[in-house]
Amino acid sequence: MSLFGGIVGGFVGFTLLGPIGALVGSVVGSRMSENRTRRRNPNNFDHQVAFFAALFACFAKISKADGVVSKEEVSKIEEFISTKFNLDKEQRNFAINIFQKAKDDNVSFEAYAEQLYSLLKQSPNSLLIFYELLFELAMADGELHPAEEKILKKAPNIFKLPLDTFKDLYEKYVSNITDHYQVLGVNKGMSFSEIRKVYLKKRKEFHPDMLTSKGLPEELIEKAKTKFIEIQEAYEELEKKHK
Repeated sequence: MSLFGGIVGGFVGFTLLGPIGALVGSVVGSRMSENRTRRRNPNNFDHQVAFFAALFACFAKISKADGVVSKEEVSKIEEFISTKFNLDKEQRNFAINIFQKAKDDNVSFEAYAEQLYSLLKQSPNSLLIFYELLFELAMADGELHPAEEKILKKAPNIFKLPLDTFKDLYEKYVSNITDHYQVLGVNKGMSFSEIRKVYLKKRKEFHPDMLTSKGLPEELIEKAKTKFIEIQEAYEELEKKHK
């Protein structure tokens, strides 16, 4: 079962009003509204529609928090669509349209997040999963912008998550990345080609075979092996972020 399927399965009845109702209306247009009116209250949307709208509206707000949606964030959204939620073509188009509309509207992240909470409040584990996806999306470009951090600090209160949730995920997604840059002695503003040049230089500098050929003491060679492994692991993690 997809992540989406598991979350939607826990929904309770929900009447969609407020900013998400307006957002969905702007995307689906009058044809869907007319069809739904024949069957039920026009404000009583399917759970899937409500969930997609709330979810991708929140994704849009954190992606645009720093003023621009980066190509890395777009790639991360596509990854979510294909691997986390397994959306078909029609669902994907709807999700992308919601994202595009929400990133440029005047509704706050908080407003969309509060409606998402009302959808998922019976499933705190689903809210935690979604919050972690927000962190993953915010870090798609390898750094956490202050505006993104502000949103991520507010979200646990809206979603009624444990107080240490932000701290735990910050250490998982942000602190580790910062450590990788520090190990290589590079900064986040460098291009990946520049990072690779530094990596290759350090890799050669700390390669055990190179140090052994220089006749260095065994103690230093052992330390160099440890450093060499750290450099290799840090580079591989940063390489993943720049793919």
